[in-house]
Amino acid sequence: MKIRIEFSKTGVLKFIGHLDIMRYFQKAIRRSGIDIAYTEGFSPHQVMSFAAPLGVGLESESEYLDIEVRRTQNSRVSMEKLNAAMADGIRILSYRVLPENAKNAMSVVAAASYRVMYKQKEANPFTLNGLEEKIRQYITSCPVILITKKTKKSERQINLKESIYECKTVDTPTGAGFEMLVAAGSTENIKPELVLSYFYEKSGFEYPKYDLQIIRTGVYYREESDVFFGQADGASGTTGSASRQGYRFSPLRKAGEDIV
Repeated sequence: MKIRIEFSKTGVLKFIGHLDIMRYFQKAIRRSGIDIAYTEGFSPHQVMSFAAPLGVGLESESEYLDIEVRRTQNSRVSMEKLNAAMADGIRILSYRVLPENAKNAMSVVAAASYRVMYKQKEANPFTLNGLEEKIRQYITSCPVILITKKTKKSERQINLKESIYECKTVDTPTGAGFEMLVAAGSTENIKPELVLSYFYEKSGFEYPKYDLQIIRTGVYYREESDVFFGQADGASGTTGSASRQGYRFSPLRKAGEDIV
């Protein structure tokens, strides 16, 4: 059986990198007694796939990994066993069985949502109205946002606007903050830092990366639909254009069902 597990990652564990999180889950699953399947061959390993690596320093309210099990108990009992094996900062949120023909989480990711807030209210230069106006001016009203995207091996010019499905203000405990829904996955992967860096440069501010806390709030796959693109079930609203209608984003957990 294919199982999709949703979990949160908060607190000091935000400083743990993706490879260490993978090793952690391998050990935690063994401790929990989940009857996970192993590959065949000389060096068998657990059949496990994570949806989208989370950057170091980012917290997340919704991450996913897929595993294969030989047999399993119901979702409630399996979540209890897993949570009993978890360290502080990681909590299992759902445990759902996938259809046999379901693709793994990594291959279907199409978007991710983020909330960005200041760590200290005193460092926040924006009011809600002021931030909303600048987002409208530099992001939502711009038909094209050309930037240079750099990687370890190359750099290329992209239209960032095509990969920002939504960006708006949100009231946080430290004042005005951002909510955004951006492209993610193997085809195009946009880090929220790229959007923020562009925004602050256009707004005339230095990008205050050490003053901001970035939280991933959801990971989504794309559903064919008669709804305009950019509408995410469980995310924050609708943006987009009629020229790109025909699909919407749904959280990865929606592809599975609870085991009762």
